[in-house]
Amino acid sequence: MNTELSRMDTEQRNPRTMGIDTLPTLEMAALINSEDHRCAEAVKAVLPEIAQAIDIIYAQIQKGGRLFYCGAGTSGRLGVLDAAECPPTYGVDPGLVVALIAGGSTALTTAVEHAEDHPDLGRRDLEEHAFGPGDVLVGIAASGRTPYVIGAMDYARELGAPAIALVCVRDSVLSHHADLTIAPLPGPEVITGSSRMKSGTCQKLVLNMISTSVMIKSGKVYGNLMVDVKATNEKLVHRAISIVRQATGAGEEEARAALEQCDFACKTAIVMILLGLDAPAAQKALSDANGRVALALAHH
Repeated sequence: MNTELSRMDTEQRNPRTMGIDTLPTLEMAALINSEDHRCAEAVKAVLPEIAQAIDIIYAQIQKGGRLFYCGAGTSGRLGVLDAAECPPTYGVDPGLVVALIAGGSTALTTAVEHAEDHPDLGRRDLEEHAFGPGDVLVGIAASGRTPYVIGAMDYARELGAPAIALVCVRDSVLSHHADLTIAPLPGPEVITGSSRMKSGTCQKLVLNMISTSVMIKSGKVYGNLMVDVKATNEKLVHRAISIVRQATGAGEEEARAALEQCDFACKTAIVMILLGLDAPAAQKALSDANGRVALALAHH
């Protein structure tokens, strides 16, 4: 192990788990669980940086920009997972949240050796997606030293786009290539160097927080209901009806009737029912309120 790696929190031996290989199964699971509890506290410690990142990303998206995630291995896969969930959950265009992983789609299921070692590949992948100054990049790397991610971050900053680092070590290399760093520190892993564990959990928690909060701020949520869900199959039709009923107190027939008049757009149906409007008037009220149900209701 080189000296740089040996100094990293993620590469230290965890004194609490040195005997894990000799434990009965239940105690083994309990020990992993006790270490996992450290993840939420690690994320709590960096909430101000997370909030700052959310505001930066939201501002770029409001101006027509896109959110890009970039990572290798587990970090890259977590970015892909978060991006993939945004369109079905919040009804956004699939091109709004873009995830790049070193080695491309093959790397989702198979380790692609050395793909993460080339900074030029990070730059190239952004270029291929026409990344520009109006977009925003979140570079994800538990160790904070992945060349692929560093190359992408440098390219983003050259263009004048915000570059945000998500790492799990102190004073990482990546932080020196970023405008803002989010660094939850869960400490040494249960299995030395296995950063898919606590580091991966921290990254998942932060990515959930970022994308969910950006979608809330973008008007994709009313109360805590996902009111921009697309009713693309029978299950989602029933979910749309349920959402409208929960938001308005309407019966099933009234909710379905409203949805049928507006192509199953939950937000429009909610405003129709609560304000007694027809579909075009409800759509205009929402448009005037920048797509936010609460604002549309408050203005009437």
